[in-house]
Amino acid sequence: MTESRGAAPHTGPDRLSGGAAPRPADDPADALAALGRSWTWLLGSALVTLVPGVLILVWPDETLHVLAVVIGLYLLVAGVFRLVAAFGRPEHGERLPGLLLAVLYVLAGVLCLRNPLQTITALSLIVGIVWLVSGVLTLYVAIAGKNLPHRGFVFAAAALAVVAGVVVLALPTESALALTRLLGLWLVLLGLVEVAVAFAWRAALRRSGTPG
Repeated sequence: MTESRGAAPHTGPDRLSGGAAPRPADDPADALAALGRSWTWLLGSALVTLVPGVLILVWPDETLHVLAVVIGLYLLVAGVFRLVAAFGRPEHGERLPGLLLAVLYVLAGVLCLRNPLQTITALSLIVGIVWLVSGVLTLYVAIAGKNLPHRGFVFAAAALAVVAGVVVLALPTESALALTRLLGLWLVLLGLVEVAVAFAWRAALRRSGTPG
């Protein structure tokens, strides 16, 4: 699930409160924030969602063990992307949803990889909860964020994640093949929406004259 970064950042050196001089350009926190605001980083996050979905749909007959490993790796890598993206938020208070989401993804990924031979129901619960919480947090950011240049795309991504989570949680299946197709389909849909968000963010950066 994608995390919106708010309005496109302004150009020119930032100053700290009280007129203090800005931090050095090579400050690690500034570099991390700049990376999190980059549209290419958001596009990378979208591909992390899209590619596993395509792989799962292309090879739906793989074992549950393989499915759990693919989903676990997806959650771990997506968690890293969301952690960096959270630091791209302009205000510290706006970073909390992104940080919570990153922690949730990483923990869920560890659970999938720790026991890849778990049942279909357990895997469905893990993925369903992650998508549902992800959608709710992203929806909160879309509502609370100020001057979002791509609010409609963010709302669409949030709504899709919520629906995906509800469907997976409400329709537990005993068929590994059915679960594989369902997860693959939702990953592809979520990934495509996140790609749209990434390009909308690139357009916003270009309009503001900010390198992204």
